[in-house]
Amino acid sequence: IDRVCLAYLERYGSEAQAVVQHRRYRRILDREASTALFELLAMPRQSFRWRLARGALQFGMRPSCSGDGRLYLNIGHTGLNDPGLVAWLRQASVRPIYFVHDLIPITHPEFCRPGERGKHAARMHTLLATGAGVIGNSQATLDELRSFAGAEGFSVPPSIAAWLGTTPLPNPAPASVPERPTFVVLSTIEARKNHLFLLRLWTLIVEKLGRKAPRLLVIGQRGWEADEAIDLLDRNEGLRGHVEEIGGCDDRTLAAHLAQARALLFPSLAEGYGLPLIEALQAGTPVIASDLPIFREIGQGVPDLIDPLDQQAWERAILSYAEERSPDRDSQMERLRSFRVPTWDDHFAKVDSWLETI
Repeated sequence: IDRVCLAYLERYGSEAQAVVQHRRYRRILDREASTALFELLAMPRQSFRWRLARGALQFGMRPSCSGDGRLYLNIGHTGLNDPGLVAWLRQASVRPIYFVHDLIPITHPEFCRPGERGKHAARMHTLLATGAGVIGNSQATLDELRSFAGAEGFSVPPSIAAWLGTTPLPNPAPASVPERPTFVVLSTIEARKNHLFLLRLWTLIVEKLGRKAPRLLVIGQRGWEADEAIDLLDRNEGLRGHVEEIGGCDDRTLAAHLAQARALLFPSLAEGYGLPLIEALQAGTPVIASDLPIFREIGQGVPDLIDPLDQQAWERAILSYAEERSPDRDSQMERLRSFRVPTWDDHFAKVDSWLETI
């Protein structure tokens, strides 16, 4: 979400004013204060917090500007369940345009923190009741929003699906060629990313193949609701030498791991978008992923998609891709030629034309 917010700041910052929101506090800054805040956010320094506090004191006492009926872009679900927001929207005279990233807390509450379903439902209620328009990161996300709206008795405001742009990874850092076929899973370690399924599968593969088993790189920080997967990473002696956890990874090193991987593995049980899938395909690395609507949409027919709970199918695909001459992998490499990388230029060309109709 932060990446999307920064992309919108870069696109619209020069012609926009900032809305500062924190709980019950909401204020539209004048252009001078907005420019200073946008510059600080675009190029943060070590003194970021001090500069932000100084700016808050300097501009916070000025009266809030009127919205004058202009568009209010809320790109990060910010404050949509806070009390008083709906009244402020009317008082400030703005027309809200909301960006929807996902409905996972509603559709899959078991993967979220306690209470998050109610909070997100309140966010979507505000969006549906007050929105002048809705931008979805995909048609799959808008379809989920329409399903929720119908169940809750709402209609969906004018909407558009616009895929997220992707920043290319830098040139790979120098790295030695792995001795065995290597796969990468790239994400925060949390329940819905399905690491536990993958680690249990790797345990079985190692039991069958021993030293000939492929390697798995688990790249990403530890998150929540993943105690069993983390316990396997910490305590399963059978995985040592076969599974490596990399908690911190700069972009050049990540590019090197992807360049040498037989495939990116993406067995998520639920996704709002899935940037690692795009990043891997952009880097020329095949992807084996869950058969989810969002992956069918943004994957453009390139990845191999498998039921995220079908252990035998995942094992067959992984062992097939691990072969030095793999017809399945070669077939995806051929499909990769037709893959069109979504760009921010594409995104904003679509959004700009649509905003003119609102």
